[in-house]
Amino acid sequence: MLTIANPIYDTVFKYLMEDERIARTILSALLKEDIVKVEVRPHEYSNVQKELLSIFRIDFAATVRKEDGDEQLILIELQKSWLPSELLRFRQYLGVHYQNPKNIVQDSPDRHALPMVAVYLLGHTVGDIQEPVIYVRHKAFDYNEQPITQGMPDPFVSSLNHDSIIVQIPRLHGKINNRLDKVLSVFDQKRTDPDNQHYLTLDEAAYGSADSDMQPILHRLLMAASSVEMRQDMNVEDEYYSIIKEQEGKLFGMEKELASRAATIAQNAATIAQNEATIAQNEATIAQNEATIAQQGSTIAQQDETIAQQDETIAQQNEQLARKDEQMHQMVRLLLQAGMAPEDIAKQLNVSVNDIQTI
Repeated sequence: MLTIANPIYDTVFKYLMEDERIARTILSALLKEDIVKVEVRPHEYSNVQKELLSIFRIDFAATVRKEDGDEQLILIELQKSWLPSELLRFRQYLGVHYQNPKNIVQDSPDRHALPMVAVYLLGHTVGDIQEPVIYVRHKAFDYNEQPITQGMPDPFVSSLNHDSIIVQIPRLHGKINNRLDKVLSVFDQKRTDPDNQHYLTLDEAAYGSADSDMQPILHRLLMAASSVEMRQDMNVEDEYYSIIKEQEGKLFGMEKELASRAATIAQNAATIAQNEATIAQNEATIAQNEATIAQQGSTIAQQDETIAQQDETIAQQNEQLARKDEQMHQMVRLLLQAGMAPEDIAKQLNVSVNDIQTI
């Protein structure tokens, strides 16, 4: 059994990838390409200020030999993170590549960019995806969703898109079925020493002494395991990430509390809005009732005016009748004084004899 340093730690991973041959072996297995040359881009280690960063990043310029023998220069952005909250920084680093004029091929007719592959080594899982290694490749399609093959790959299209490889280290299954499984097995955290997570325990027989690619990887990790300075750096990383996790836990708790408060505020706002809607409805009902009452009052006033007019007409008619009666009385008295008989008076005035007698 071999006890090697755990390359999940930045200091071990940096030490491992500084070896050009090992970098070629790992990147060739990941890309499934024949990488004949790898060069670390200068000043691209991005884990210097650990108080600000929790992503380890190395950028490579890699020469890939194609099946037809042609060689192509590509960029490989390799990022490693323990924490699941680094998506924004991943995107920011990609933006740096797209903005960097050094990644433009200056002597090309169309000044196209170097093709780029983004590789993410994650110390956490991505959703419910069970595959340990995820290949995300862009393709071109026409309107009918048919793949475009003529003229592809095209430098212009490749300059605006990139492929990605995502490695979920917790999903490494411990079995070696192909070349990539063997290379990534040195990252398999299921092999962590139960007494010290700084180390992994591997079965040397699974690799074979004749494997000229894996032996340098194992040898370099064995050297890292025996380095006192490396162990001190790993202890520092443990302290750093424990602080980060503690801060993330606090932030998560604060986010949950803020989310709960926001939900309460939203619920209160909904209740207030519902109450305001009820009040507005009641006010509308009251206004409608007041309008009805006002209309009824106007109708009553109009009816009162009509009744008053009718009363006035009746009074006038009564007055006229009273005057007629008075005239009748005077005429009857004059005719009686003149000696006319009541029957003759009744006949002349066209009234009954009883009326004349009553008068």
